[in-house]
Amino acid sequence: MSISISDESRVALRAREHRHEVLQRRFTDRPLLVFWEMTKACDLACFHCRADAQHEPSPCELSTDEGRRMIDELAALASPRPILILTGGDCLKRPDLTELIDYARSVAVPVALAPSVTPLLTPEKMRELREHGVKTVSISLDGMDATTHDAVRGVPGHFDATMATLGHLKQAGFTVQVNTTVMARNVEQMADIARILHVNHIDIWEVFFLISTGRGTDVNASTPQQNEDICHFLVDASQYGFTVRSVEGPFLRRVNQQRHDLAPGPATSDLYHRLHRRLGELLGEPTHDVCAPSAATRDGNGIVFVGATGDVYPSGFLPLALGNLRDSSLVEIYRDHPLMRSIRDAAFVGACGACSFRQLCGGSRSRAFAVSGQPLESDPACILVTTPTSPAP
Repeated sequence: MSISISDESRVALRAREHRHEVLQRRFTDRPLLVFWEMTKACDLACFHCRADAQHEPSPCELSTDEGRRMIDELAALASPRPILILTGGDCLKRPDLTELIDYARSVAVPVALAPSVTPLLTPEKMRELREHGVKTVSISLDGMDATTHDAVRGVPGHFDATMATLGHLKQAGFTVQVNTTVMARNVEQMADIARILHVNHIDIWEVFFLISTGRGTDVNASTPQQNEDICHFLVDASQYGFTVRSVEGPFLRRVNQQRHDLAPGPATSDLYHRLHRRLGELLGEPTHDVCAPSAATRDGNGIVFVGATGDVYPSGFLPLALGNLRDSSLVEIYRDHPLMRSIRDAAFVGACGACSFRQLCGGSRSRAFAVSGQPLESDPACILVTTPTSPAP
């Protein structure tokens, strides 16, 4: 069956392509997001933890002055400057957190926070962070109920604490992002988690597709077919008033693009139809246009990660240190390291290298490395890699 494309669709397509080209040029010069793992210290024991967090901070973590120097590098870039995302471990375990937030604000570097839900994150602390200029905070929710979420987080009662924290964050005036890691034990709960976000007026849902790194090596990840189904479901879910993004699941952008263009793609399975049906039962008909941004960020392309001791990585899930802030420039590593350049050039091998979506999607470089030991290899979680001749629906 031939698919006709209207003049309006062609104009919209050209506009999207232009935006991609502008962003890609910008990503060559500077990242969009800089993640700083301020500490590995955390009071949780999440069994899929990327950071392999520990109870006490390392004595080798970057100092306050070293953090200031990194912020100065970002401040020296032209506007728009990268967003500095303070994470961990638990960033609230850093005694100089508000000092560094204030310093970043003084030099016009925007800051977002990704704390753990622990007794440290009190309503008073939230109000303090808001007063210091933090506008966006993300926390994790990995199940529809305490049975699933508490098992993932390793702390009884953590689901209830997370739900209370969501309410406090909204009351404090933050833009609130919920992070959910997809895994075998919660994949059937995704529609119910979407309902929680909708009811609590959450602004952003960032869905992580599991990488076998840190403590995540012992967790069952979703399959390529499940990932395809989940991506179609996430496009559906983005029509209920919150933005949907993915981490280590860039194939969401490909699915969104194919659906927008009414282009054929791999067939969905019963999982998608169950999630789609459940979403309708819980939330009714869609209320908004699709809101699943298509900025082609991926590990090393618009994203860079600074570890607790200053090592610089393409992302927090790709454990290939490219240099250290104690003797190298973060911006120079991002711009000039051969691996970063290859990633931005989409110089992939195998199916990812031959794919027409290699710039829009590009696959997870972290997952490719975790499975093959080669960061430019194909992403085995994508259905186009595992079954490249999958029939169109």
